Amino acid sequence: MSAVNDFALKIATVNGTGSASANGLLMQAIFRMGIPVTGKNIFPSNIQGLPTWYEIRVSKDGYTARPPQIDLVVALNPETYAKDVATVRAGGYLLYDSSWPMDDELARDDITILGVPFGRLCIETFERDRTLLRNIAYLGALAALLEADLPLVEKMLSERYGKKKALLAANQTAFRLGYDHAKTQLPCPLPFHLDRMDATGGSILIDGNTACALGAVYAGATVGAWYPITPSTSLMEAFKAFCQKYRVDAESGLNKYCILQAEDELAAAGIAIGAGWMGARAFTNTSGPGISLMQEFIGLAYYTEIPAVFFDVQRCGPATGMPTRTQQADLMSMAYASHGDTKHIVLFPANPNECFEMSVTAFDLADRFQTPVFVASDLDIGMNDWMVPRLEWDDAYRPDRGKVLDAAALEKVKKFSRYLDVDGDGIAARTLPGVGGKGAYFVRGSGHDKHAAYTEDSDAYQEVVDRLARKSATAALAVPSPAFDRQDGADIGVVTLGGCDGAVREAIDRLREQGHRVDLMRIKAFPFAPAVREFLDQHATTFVVEQNRDAQLRAMLAIETGAPRDSMMPILDYSGLPLTATRVVAAVASHLSGATV
Repeated sequence: MSAVNDFALKIATVNGTGSASANGLLMQAIFRMGIPVTGKNIFPSNIQGLPTWYEIRVSKDGYTARPPQIDLVVALNPETYAKDVATVRAGGYLLYDSSWPMDDELARDDITILGVPFGRLCIETFERDRTLLRNIAYLGALAALLEADLPLVEKMLSERYGKKKALLAANQTAFRLGYDHAKTQLPCPLPFHLDRMDATGGSILIDGNTACALGAVYAGATVGAWYPITPSTSLMEAFKAFCQKYRVDAESGLNKYCILQAEDELAAAGIAIGAGWMGARAFTNTSGPGISLMQEFIGLAYYTEIPAVFFDVQRCGPATGMPTRTQQADLMSMAYASHGDTKHIVLFPANPNECFEMSVTAFDLADRFQTPVFVASDLDIGMNDWMVPRLEWDDAYRPDRGKVLDAAALEKVKKFSRYLDVDGDGIAARTLPGVGGKGAYFVRGSGHDKHAAYTEDSDAYQEVVDRLARKSATAALAVPSPAFDRQDGADIGVVTLGGCDGAVREAIDRLREQGHRVDLMRIKAFPFAPAVREFLDQHATTFVVEQNRDAQLRAMLAIETGAPRDSMMPILDYSGLPLTATRVVAAVASHLSGATV
């Protein structure tokens, strides 16, 4: 098969050997050649020693999901040779470090196996840092095999290592070792290779955690509280870096932000909620286990109506699960977090661009509705580099602080009652501490009436929780609307959310090419807008695609819209790996043919 700018490769190494730098350089080089590219890092939860893989998909059409097949595997870890050989598609290639022999029994007649003695070349050439430099050597070989822009890659090496002449010289030598060996000993280029395009202008490479952190800065967040947990830790690290650059007073040198590492996730939630009560825009970032620990404080914030933003970068569960694998298994946990009748606003970004935009939206919604708001990312979005449109910002933006009464507004009010619904939208006005005695009230998580007074009276209690339900209904009209991709005459509907979007959109293209008429709805937020139920009613057959075992999105759709659960066919993938279009196409085709999905 000959394919230009349309192939995928997988690099198999060992965690902790420094391969991430070389892999990132290769992906950046492809991007700078104007070619759409995306990378998926599949790594273990230990610090060092276990197998790790990095997948790079080159797609001239701009597809971002995991590739349907692997054309080239770079096998640098003898412990995974058998798995790596089996991964290569028929007709594909395997490149391995021939310094360590490969068992003849692993050979396949339907693939081409190429050997380069990267380890031996580095041992013969360098006295130190041989493991690190082997990574640059295989980068050189790949540059030759894939016909990468040589001057561009060499320039990138200078940018990365140019501050230290000895380090730059060593990396340049290692790169040339791999490049020259491949050029003289191997078939270059391979049938699938790179050719300059002009398809990345106006785009950037960024991960979702960095984008969320940047969105928090632009939204005006000044307080971050957290407890380290994979895969959300880098979100707060990025927020800290942005604050150190942009939230320090130029004259005094004083920080205009507060970041606290708490003793656990429950404390982190409490700090964020306390800061929100004081009027600051505050957040915490965590993953599923942290959400479990935060439940008590989340319920308190919901009932006392205090704004705070929670970034949940989802991973595999239950319990510790697989910390470095992706999933969408916290959907119901976020939507109905805490005991009692609770319902929360949840936003579902599909990529880092939406992580940035929805982070800002989350803070506005939290203030407007005086409630916890969740941004439901996942490991694939949060920790992998994605090619997305350059982030845009409107300088006319002003934060939506909602119904906050200052001293002047309080003067116009005969009597302030904290939980009184004046406008009929379920949202009561609030005050901030220190505004004055007229605006003071007691914050309590126990039963209270509309005046914030303690009560165990049934009618007074019900009045408050019924108003909270009205507020949720109002929120359903204010959250981001679903995204649609419709086709005339479609009788098949596909529903999905979040990180599944890339794979599902690619699957829709393939299904349409096969003659199926398919509509797509991507849900962006909970509570569900009325358009969600309308979409479900418009299709005789609806598939719900999500990454968890128990079809949580399908269950939520049935609960909230009243749509028959059995009328929605689940397509589930909970392997911990990012979804592929192949999985979706196969499941839809199987059902339509009458087989079991």
